[in-house]
Amino acid sequence: MKVRVDPDKCQGHNRCYVLAPGLFEVDDLGYAKARGDGAVPPEMHEKARLAVENCPERAIEIIEDDAQ
Repeated sequence: MKVRVDPDKCQGHNRCYVLAPGLFEVDDLGYAKARGDGAVPPEMHEKARLAVENCPERAIEIIEDDAQ
């Protein structure tokens, strides 16, 4: 599983960062992006889903691995 933040939709609410700081980082202007390549460790899957559900702009998507 990976997370991705659409930079065109993100408005800098940072709910994703508050809910899952291990998965997201915030730039100098307050916009979020996925950490690293966006890979989500198994123990963080629920946090990733919570971040998606709480994004008011629907800027986060989960990309499921084909192997799952």
